[in-house]
Amino acid sequence: MPCRCVVHPRRAPRGLGPGGAVLELDSTLPSRPRLIRVPDRLSHDFPLFPLGLVALPGELIPLHIFEERYKTMMDECLREEREFGILWMSDDGLKHVGCACEIERVLERMDDGRMNLLTRGTRPFRVVQRQGHLAYPAGVVEFVEDRLEDPDAALASTAREVYGDLVRRATDQEPDPEELERLSAYAMAATVDFGLDAKQGLLDLRSENARMRLVTRLFRAALKRLDFVDRAEARAKSNGKVRFG
Repeated sequence: MPCRCVVHPRRAPRGLGPGGAVLELDSTLPSRPRLIRVPDRLSHDFPLFPLGLVALPGELIPLHIFEERYKTMMDECLREEREFGILWMSDDGLKHVGCACEIERVLERMDDGRMNLLTRGTRPFRVVQRQGHLAYPAGVVEFVEDRLEDPDAALASTAREVYGDLVRRATDQEPDPEELERLSAYAMAATVDFGLDAKQGLLDLRSENARMRLVTRLFRAALKRLDFVDRAEARAKSNGKVRFG
């Protein structure tokens, strides 16, 4: 766990010190900056891809790359085998918590440099600082971790049970019990087409228990929508009349 610096009531300015350390200036000792080093969790010059979507860890995301700056970004990610980050460009602005992704496969590469990629979400991150010196959007990011807590086995079991019901209703397939038991909240949510606000809410949570609680509500809401669709289809087939017997 990184060390935390006690900040005085009068907020001190922050920046980035040497080696990527987070720099906080103590207002009582203006000549002696305090450095908080978290080298394992900070990444500099991290490629950032603002999009109108939210990616989750484990989710497969197909991308069509056509802008020059993003062609350059993806070429570098392929050459250096590094991740890039997807951030949701919402109506309220660019979100600061996103999902790192890795390129699984180049599906197609055209003569003009455009490409179709299959990518997969890996881990959540938070933008610490935007950087503008590269040919594409980038920043200093912190890979965020969950807080320490005891897993709620009953909560997880309920979430997986409701998810299993949703899979059966939506696909007519029976989920494998052993595979189901291993699924995290992210892994389950990555297979369901939720709204973007709900997916961003999952990314923002730093607790697996909280994510299990949220996906349970989302899965139950999806089941209710399926019930409504089924009733609407049945009503349409009966010309709006309720049939008895």
